[in-house]
Amino acid sequence: MTSGNQAGWNFDNSYERLPGVFFTKHNPTPVSSTELVILNRSLAAALGLNVEALQSEEAVAVFAGNEIPEDASPLAQAYAGHQFGHLNMLGDGRAILLGEQITPSGERLDIQLKGSGRTPYSRGGDGRAALGPMLREYIISEAMHALGIPTTRSLAVVTTGETIIRETELPGAILTRVAASHIRVGTFQYAGARPTEELQALADYTIKRHYPDIEAVENQYLSLLEEVIKRQAMLIAKWQLVGFIHGVMNTDNMTISGETIDYGPCAFMDQYDPATVFSSIDREGRYAFGNQPNIAVWNLARLAEALLPLLADDQEQAVTLAQDKLADFAELFKANWLEGMRAKLGIFNEEEQDVSLIEKLLTMMKNQGADYTNTFRALTFNQLETMDLFGTTEFKEWHEMWKARLSRQQESEESSHQLMRNSNPAVIPRNHRVEEALEAAENCGDFSVMKRLLDVLADPYAHSAEQEEYTKLPAPSTRPYRTFCGT
Repeated sequence: MTSGNQAGWNFDNSYERLPGVFFTKHNPTPVSSTELVILNRSLAAALGLNVEALQSEEAVAVFAGNEIPEDASPLAQAYAGHQFGHLNMLGDGRAILLGEQITPSGERLDIQLKGSGRTPYSRGGDGRAALGPMLREYIISEAMHALGIPTTRSLAVVTTGETIIRETELPGAILTRVAASHIRVGTFQYAGARPTEELQALADYTIKRHYPDIEAVENQYLSLLEEVIKRQAMLIAKWQLVGFIHGVMNTDNMTISGETIDYGPCAFMDQYDPATVFSSIDREGRYAFGNQPNIAVWNLARLAEALLPLLADDQEQAVTLAQDKLADFAELFKANWLEGMRAKLGIFNEEEQDVSLIEKLLTMMKNQGADYTNTFRALTFNQLETMDLFGTTEFKEWHEMWKARLSRQQESEESSHQLMRNSNPAVIPRNHRVEEALEAAENCGDFSVMKRLLDVLADPYAHSAEQEEYTKLPAPSTRPYRTFCGT
């Protein structure tokens, strides 16, 4: 079952050197037939892979789980997770970590097959994935990367020749996902319920892999918590700045590396409203757009709880240390978000009134049902005739305040315009465009719609003529847009 190495795989497998409780060695389940749907050529090259060889029958068999590359060591990871607030013991129920690719630049990146069959953690699931959700993750994760947001990435999608039974019969597929690692808050929750030496082994491994600069500090485990808080504060701020809604911010979907992971019921907001929810299973709005910063700190508190035995010998002291670090999240998030919002408005320096200026604009946008992305795009190019919001008296007053604010900084008007161009995307993966691409692929076997969308999303700050068509909003509908987990 082992393949040759013409594709350029260069695996090391450090995760399997952790205590065995953190994983189960397990091979993917072979599929009946397979076809390569899409290959991320630029990512493949960055990984040190031979792009042409990856399209061979032998290489596609690797993406399907039918062949194992040399030096790969397939395993399923164990972890826990608070799912909508309820703790469960979980694990990779339909994913296999092939190994860690060492790139030409020396990076270590996980190569994971998603939808590759049942594992010991499947809990009754079939271990498979449908084509639509795998393509959805490919589109959104690559769009997030192009937007400059830390994310797992998608290397390839293959069909399996199998039918997946969900509410209906669907074509099966496997996604090859690339990540800095798949260590999650939930991995530490799993470790926190085990002997301290196993928790410490995971923490030491995580520090060495993701935060080597803190290995020599006095309390490296407290520094680990601090660094993860910093990265998550930055990540969630970036989500908010582009109107991204993750949809299922369970603790098993928050990485220690600070990458966005698991694109199930995610979507991008059209009309600005902090209460926006797309996920069909989020009936209470727990993971609504405006709640994402609060959920992030809630998740981080679960990480802190797991780390308590390592923070100090005295539990009360450990709790105090953790609480002090968690208290920093709000200010870190606010600082990242404000910096980003100032950039979206062409503002280089800081003034105390900036918060009020930003909040007044957002309030107007909410009250008018204004499109989030297109509002900032119109401000960038001074296209004030394009939206109803801009005709209101309230906006005209705000616009004068904004112009006065820009006049109080040293940078030129052209510099402000360029800052706005670089901070306000022309395009996002609009929900109706994503659905259009998935429908063509699933129902007609037509992947050209998706590939055109990916081309447009590859450079969201280009503001090119080709992107214009993709900035348009969907036709009015009486039904709210809904997303699904895609399991």
